[in-house]
Amino acid sequence: MSRRIARPLRMLAAPLGAVALLSACATPTPYQPLTTRGTAVGGYADQRLEDNRYRVTFVGNEMTSRQRVENYLLYRAAELTLQAGYDGFTMAQRGVDPHTTTRVIGDPFGPGPWGYWGPSWRFRTRFGWRAWDPFWGRPWGDDFDVSTVTSYEASAEIVMYHGTRPNDPRSFDAHQIVANLGPTIQAPPR
Repeated sequence: MSRRIARPLRMLAAPLGAVALLSACATPTPYQPLTTRGTAVGGYADQRLEDNRYRVTFVGNEMTSRQRVENYLLYRAAELTLQAGYDGFTMAQRGVDPHTTTRVIGDPFGPGPWGYWGPSWRFRTRFGWRAWDPFWGRPWGDDFDVSTVTSYEASAEIVMYHGTRPNDPRSFDAHQIVANLGPTIQAPPR
């Protein structure tokens, strides 16, 4: 390949990589082992505690709903139960932890003549704190974009059993869970 063609291709590599990274973050966490892919973290993990007892976890990103995280946790518990040769499982402990993050994106006009430092005054209004910057000659308290996002992590300790399902609302038939939730499971693209 000639140098004239190679250089423009190299110049496109960084922007295309950034687009790929951003598009990966804009989708819900797929049903996959817990890994780090770029900046997106999410998936399932399990740990054997005893012969028939496991700790199962599913971590979703900010685009993954709480219901999907809980369904993926149930599906992983059922899948693990069947792989171990059992018929069902009972959730001894279960919990869902929300992780809330607030993001602030700054002034769209960028730095003033003093860089990002400069004289400004803060004052309180009935709408909250505001600031006035003499360089721009206007209040800039509304120029910030504030967004709050929540991601969920579900975990459970399961005890597996053979035979008929115990009369316990925390017990599940692994075959039925796989049959009912299987069509809703989205694996990562290959």
